[in-house]
Amino acid sequence: MRPKQPTRTDGLIALRVLGESQEHEGRVTKPHQVDEWLPWVHTAIGNLKAFLLGTFHGVSGKYLQEYLNEFVYRFNRRFWEPELPLRLLNACIDHLPVRLVAEKG
Repeated sequence: MRPKQPTRTDGLIALRVLGESQEHEGRVTKPHQVDEWLPWVHTAIGNLKAFLLGTFHGVSGKYLQEYLNEFVYRFNRRFWEPELPLRLLNACIDHLPVRLVAEKG
């Protein structure tokens, strides 16, 4: 994160350290305000749970960061589905073929 970037979090005490380098706004959200102040939190957490349980059928701490990286990658590109075939074609055109076996010559 860039220095002094505005950052909103819940009132978790452990996140107060963000105030040292960021413009941190930490506040406890009342239950009736959750949807107004944190509209995507429940959606993202629900999607993450479904992704982990549906795709990997569980989680291992050893690979947790890789699971989270893949989830974020997919989540950030969820509206790009119509563009995927063209992107794949461009990737194929831009790269040289990979040779798996050394050619005899």
